[in-house]
Amino acid sequence: MIPTANLASLLLQTARRLPDRPALVWRDRVWTWRETAARAAAAAAALRARGIGKGDRVLVHARNSNAMFESVWACWLIGAVWVPTNFRLSPPEVAYLAASSRARAHLFDAAFPAHRAAAREANAQCALEATIGGDGTTDWEALVAEGAAEPVAIPADAERDHPAWFFYTSGTTGRPKGAVLTHGQLGFVVVNHIADLMPGLSERDASLVVAPLSHGAGIHALAQVARGAKSVLLPGERLDTAEAWRLIEAHRVSNMFTVPTILNALARDPTAGTRDRSSLRHVIYAGAPMYREDQKHALRVLGPCLVQYYGLGEVTGNITVLPPEWHTAEDDPAFPVGSCGYPRTGIEIAILDAENRPLPAGETGEICVRGNAVFAGYFENEEANARAFAGGWFHTGDLGHLDARGFLTITGRASDMYISGGSNVYPREVEEVLLTHPAVAEACVVGMPDPKWGESGVAVLVPRAGATIDPAAVLAHLDGRLARYKWPARIVVWPELPRSGYGKVPKREVRRLLEAGEAPGGGA
Repeated sequence: MIPTANLASLLLQTARRLPDRPALVWRDRVWTWRETAARAAAAAAALRARGIGKGDRVLVHARNSNAMFESVWACWLIGAVWVPTNFRLSPPEVAYLAASSRARAHLFDAAFPAHRAAAREANAQCALEATIGGDGTTDWEALVAEGAAEPVAIPADAERDHPAWFFYTSGTTGRPKGAVLTHGQLGFVVVNHIADLMPGLSERDASLVVAPLSHGAGIHALAQVARGAKSVLLPGERLDTAEAWRLIEAHRVSNMFTVPTILNALARDPTAGTRDRSSLRHVIYAGAPMYREDQKHALRVLGPCLVQYYGLGEVTGNITVLPPEWHTAEDDPAFPVGSCGYPRTGIEIAILDAENRPLPAGETGEICVRGNAVFAGYFENEEANARAFAGGWFHTGDLGHLDARGFLTITGRASDMYISGGSNVYPREVEEVLLTHPAVAEACVVGMPDPKWGESGVAVLVPRAGATIDPAAVLAHLDGRLARYKWPARIVVWPELPRSGYGKVPKREVRRLLEAGEAPGGGA
């Protein structure tokens, strides 16, 4: 065992250094670093008094709030493991996470009684239930009050490989798997985020939280805590772009973690042009590829502040970075247009073939990585671990290629690629070209069985507001822009694309709807 700093020390150190600076803003409340640390330490004492300790998993199903923000530090102070869920999941999905993690405590937002009941029934290991926003004797405020007399003053000892966070995958290829993030690994990630994504981050900065703290936004928030930058939460769980722009102006927000769907919504909101956004330095987008046309528009609206990174939950976002100076709204060949960036500091990337042999620059294969940001493995899933770490690399399941300078371009998920007439087709490439048509707002291409070609592409398109999509005109638009064998054999127009709780378009669901002859929402 190699001892390391308990991540809770990030909060305690900042509270000592900057006790009266704002730590968190939510609705009409502001909590200082002293208050935030005191509340977390009190809740930690109450959890420990009720039998929760080192290594115990604490399932948290809640919308963003001060309690959600505080719960992770309370867990870490006593050496417990934070197991947050996406609040948009269904009761059976949350019940599965509770059972598979064998959580000893359940912390549920009072708005989700059905989820709480399902988790209780599924997980016999649970010894403590508490609510956020409830009015009973065991809610978050009651725990804070209970432990206030003797708060936890010293964090539990931690080893480098001691679990800190179970980061559940989105389950696109089956049941979600619990990626084990450790104290040592996350300590590296925090430093890397500050160095590569937000250089110069300090207590003078402010971060707007526009995504659930249960996932990438929560990782992003750790860096804010380390440097004493305040985090500003949206008032509700839905993205209100006008309110987001108001908060950016009011709090002089300098950084945000977004995903492409959120960044697109912010950039296309007319409010953006009426608010002072000059404070923005690092608007980070990750979690899914961003199409080039959307990227150009965001650059025109927000200016030179975009930062892209590529990284899965298992690598905690730490694979590549494309900082502002490498972004351009022009298709300048000197810039790596279409790339998601170069390797993060301390991370190595290789493109491997099916036999785990490295491929040269320009050749497409599976993107594989290694470095201190890689997780410790999936919880109690040795079969998945053997596949994930085959050949001494973590296998992302994504396809792509490196150029001679080391910039990475993603061509899609290995599971998304289809073979038509013996040729590989990467849907991302086709979607990029489809989005250059003026009537197309969104595009999703999937491979479907074809009696002649084996598989052929079906393009599902969403029209721009006020526009009508003519399939023949769209195909004509592809002429000269895309090799004919990559053209979709069929074009389908839907009013919207289905989205997962993580804001991504699940291609498996698109295929299912196409096979059923349905559109999202049950329409034909």
